[in-house]
Amino acid sequence: MNGGLLVAGTTSDAGKSVVTAGICRWLVRQGVKVAPFKAQNMSLNSFVTREGAEIGRAQAMQAQACRIEPTALMNPVLLKPGGEQSSQVVLLGKPVGELSARGYHGGRQQRLLGTVLDCLAELRGTYDAVICEGAGSPAEINLRRTDIVNMGIARNARLPVLVVGDIDRGGVFASFFGTVALLSPEDQELIAGFLVNKFRGDVSLLEPGLEMLHGLTGRRTYGVLPFRHGLGIDEEDGLRVSLRGTVRESTVAPPVGEDVLRVAVCAIPLMSNFTDVDALAAEPGVVVRFVDRPEELADADLVVVPGTRGTVRALEWLRARGLADALVRRAAEGRPVLGICGGFQILGEHIEDEVESRAGAVDGLGLLPVRVRFAREKTLTRPVGEALGERVEGYEIHHGVADVLGGQPFLDGCRVGQTWGTHWHGSLESDGFRRAFLREVAAAAGRRFVPAPDTSFAALREEQLDRLGDLIEQHADTDALWRLIESGAPQGLPFIPPGAPA
Repeated sequence: MNGGLLVAGTTSDAGKSVVTAGICRWLVRQGVKVAPFKAQNMSLNSFVTREGAEIGRAQAMQAQACRIEPTALMNPVLLKPGGEQSSQVVLLGKPVGELSARGYHGGRQQRLLGTVLDCLAELRGTYDAVICEGAGSPAEINLRRTDIVNMGIARNARLPVLVVGDIDRGGVFASFFGTVALLSPEDQELIAGFLVNKFRGDVSLLEPGLEMLHGLTGRRTYGVLPFRHGLGIDEEDGLRVSLRGTVRESTVAPPVGEDVLRVAVCAIPLMSNFTDVDALAAEPGVVVRFVDRPEELADADLVVVPGTRGTVRALEWLRARGLADALVRRAAEGRPVLGICGGFQILGEHIEDEVESRAGAVDGLGLLPVRVRFAREKTLTRPVGEALGERVEGYEIHHGVADVLGGQPFLDGCRVGQTWGTHWHGSLESDGFRRAFLREVAAAAGRRFVPAPDTSFAALREEQLDRLGDLIEQHADTDALWRLIESGAPQGLPFIPPGAPA
């Protein structure tokens, strides 16, 4: 078998990442050797592979769904926004420069097509099947000429395309029809059919619409996935939505101790790897909330300043919002604060940045004895160490080089009292360390909170991926899906006018 499939979507957030992961987990449970692929990803939520390559976290999780180790081949192009107008371009896991959107789509993107196709071909030569994820919508008619992630990759690799639509948003039939009708004849030949995502209610009420859609387009619907809470794997992009007031979904288990523990995460600009706090949210009795006002820190037992693609910009934002003063007061009162990566840099004394913001010398909050200098070379590592008597694994993605001048050692950073800082992402996924850290936080906060003794974050992730596989197995036509992956799009699919504009 040398199969493949492109999972496209009517919109961003239609469920492409989740469906791709679900198909991958379903296939691997059938004994198929499968790998994920996304040609181009725009995300501030990234991961470091064992060979030191930076890729999107969604592809890392999809690799976990396939029960394989993630590699740079699975996400050859990663765009990391530095604002509304430009992004850092990461090629095969390494940064190669900053480009504006116009500069990227004006020529650079198309030149990357060969690299992208080579990566896909290498994966297809190694695995029985490769499940590819598109980006946004395949019907972005203004970007068709330079597309390397949707129909551009499907045309060149002759991949069948399954279009996912989020029915919970409404307008799914118009979105399905319009997506097909805005594609060229050669692209339409590859659109095999549709998958409805996030349906609530009685499927029999939907079936007449699906039959009419088939009559209008000549394309079948391969499944209707029901709405389920807590199924999303690591989000790609923290820029699309405001996180203020968002509560990370956590286990329904009651707290082990008498109290809950409240965690406030500062929703700083260009937040990166905000999934660092998912391991906290997985703990029974821990409530994680994203905030952007100083008064929202008042009842927090722990405040997290997360990573960011714009350390100086985030620092300015904290000061303008009054959050910087609130953090300084917390530290002076001995109330817990944790800075991760860019958040760690913000808590330091001084920042010298001629790389990211080009702001030069900037004073930090002065809560930790740390001076940071931004280097042009990006640090991409998978460190292993010990803290609080427990083994810790993590990963580092940063340009800032920290010179730690004092305090108690804490991973690669330090702590002073109840203020902690480290460049390590993912450290809280180490179960023993997370429990030890939460015990310290609870003691400092005066809470009768007790970490659950048996919470395994890795096991919870595996359960989540199995639930995604169950969704596909139970609610999609897997026989038809198998034929699609193995044999390609059905022949003789009709053209739906008007097609793509010239």
